[in-house]
Amino acid sequence: MRSEKLTRGWFAVTTLVALTGLVTQVIATATDPGGRLANLLCFFTIDSNLLVAATSALVALGTARTKLFAVLWLDALVGIIVTGIVYQVALAGLYELHGLSLFADTMLHKVTPILFVLGWLVAGPRGALTWRTVWWSLLYPLAWLAFTLPRGAITGFYPYPFVDATALGYGRVTLNCIVIGLFFTALAIGARFLDRRLSNTRPTALGSGA
Repeated sequence: MRSEKLTRGWFAVTTLVALTGLVTQVIATATDPGGRLANLLCFFTIDSNLLVAATSALVALGTARTKLFAVLWLDALVGIIVTGIVYQVALAGLYELHGLSLFADTMLHKVTPILFVLGWLVAGPRGALTWRTVWWSLLYPLAWLAFTLPRGAITGFYPYPFVDATALGYGRVTLNCIVIGLFFTALAIGARFLDRRLSNTRPTALGSGA
C-alpha cells in the first residue's frame, strides 16, 4: 500500500511538472510577437509531454488499466526519451532562450523526461508492454509525421531543422525520419524487454499479455 501511494505521488508530481512546462510554453508563445499557438502541436516535444501528463495523471488516479493506456504509456515513455536525447544531441544551443521560454524549455526537455523515466524504472507500471503494444505505439510517430510534414508544405513552418523539407529537400528529410523512426522502434522494443526484466511474477494494474 505504501509503495502504491508513493507511485501515485511520484506520477502526480510528474503530471504537475509536465503541465507547468506546457502552460508556461503556451504563455511564452502567446506573448511572443512572432509566436503562433497553432504551431505548438507540431512539436514532438509538446505532444510527448501531453502524453506524459495524461498517462501520469491516470497512474496517479489509479485508473491505468486498459490496453489503450498501455499503448499511450509506451508512446509517452519512448516519446519523452526521444525528446530528451534528440534535444541534447541536435537542438540544444540552437536558440537563445530567456525568461518563460527558458523555464518551459528546461521543464519540457529535462525535468519531465527525468521524472517520467525514473518513475517508470523504479515504480512501473509493469507487465503490459507486449509486442502488440510495441507495434501499435508506432502509430504515434507516424501520425506526427503525417500531420507535421504536409502542414509544413502548406504553411512553410517546420518545428525542427531536420524535418525542414524547404531547406533540406524531401530526400534528406525522409532519411532523417527513417533514422528517428528506427530509433523510436528500437527504444520501444528495448522498453518491452526491460519491462519484462523489471516485472515481478504478477503484473501490475496495467494487466498482462503476450
